[in-house]
Amino acid sequence: MRKEYDFSKAKRGAVIPSPGKTRITIMLDDDVLEFFRAQAESAGAGYQTMINAELRAAVARAAGKDGEPLTVAKLREVLRQELHAA
Repeated sequence: MRKEYDFSKAKRGAVIPSPGKTRITIMLDDDVLEFFRAQAESAGAGYQTMINAELRAAVARAAGKDGEPLTVAKLREVLRQELHAA
């Protein structure tokens, strides 16, 4: 192993896409993020996975509540409600 490596001409590799997932940027309150990080650490899971599971459960509750199919508008409404409640 060399003492030093020259990465001055290095390029970042291609990001492998995850089927069925979309990368987004979202702003969360610090206390909400701390809660999920603490829960994830004690459960040995990823905090983003836990946030996704909670959002999925909220969507399922909202969709099952009135029997309507899930639409983009309904999903946005659920996200707003859940983020406001947190």
